[in-house]
Amino acid sequence: MRRLAVFALVIVAVSVRAEQFDYYTHPVLSKAVSDGTLKEVKELTSDQVAEYTSALPDSASAFLIVATNDKRFAKLLVQPARQKIGDKLAPLLLIDKYVTFKGTSDRAVQASGQSLQLYPGLRLNLDIGQVVPESVTADLTVNAADKDANAFVVKPVKDAKLYVVTKPIAGVVPKKAPKLVVGEAFETRFFAGRYKLHDDGKRSGLLKLDVNESGEITGTFTSDKDGREYEVQGKAGMPKHAVTFTIRYPATTQSFTGYMFTGDGKAIAGTTKMLEREAGFYAVRLEE
Repeated sequence: MRRLAVFALVIVAVSVRAEQFDYYTHPVLSKAVSDGTLKEVKELTSDQVAEYTSALPDSASAFLIVATNDKRFAKLLVQPARQKIGDKLAPLLLIDKYVTFKGTSDRAVQASGQSLQLYPGLRLNLDIGQVVPESVTADLTVNAADKDANAFVVKPVKDAKLYVVTKPIAGVVPKKAPKLVVGEAFETRFFAGRYKLHDDGKRSGLLKLDVNESGEITGTFTSDKDGREYEVQGKAGMPKHAVTFTIRYPATTQSFTGYMFTGDGKAIAGTTKMLEREAGFYAVRLEE
């Protein structure tokens, strides 16, 4: 029996918050395919897509993996849906979110997007992130079902391969760290954690900081713009709620000087300097 409950009217844009989705980086997908954790499927019907929704505990969408014709890995959160057109409902594959990795580093992104609607007859090239005509090689196509006007079939195109994640892959999502409790005495260890970094309103990304007993800072910064990961080094503790660190880019180094909020430890704010230009930044702690 078809699970009609998962079909939704596509009237407004869909916003999906799927934090676990972000942990499935290029190395994770590559390993899961090579070691057989993910099994290849030749096609998926709209009913099957509906059955695989909620594979991740923080998402109500099915989780698909595609090895593209250009040998890249793409991950997609999708669900079957219907769009009201006049007095009829047209079936479609709603892609809530997709990311195609370059494969040059863990998180380097080739293409990405969200809220993409694929009606039967449309084809998607995930390497460029565009719906393409027959004259351009695609990676996925959505075809109308033979006997049901309300259904469709999703298929890989040419040499592309399609996989479906039916349950979370063990060990991909890290265990939650104990919740940070800031006491009366501030400690440099409070700087350890994950932050959303906003730099001068122009750049943003994921900042990960580790700190040892001596206050030495190590970590990474992953750019929202291109998904590339960069090395972070610094020092905390002079005074204890102060921190200085640098992000090393291929052609330059950006320095940061900031102070953590001593009341709750939820943010760092200060100034940054790159190529002799000074600006402001802030970083908001992300709850694990």
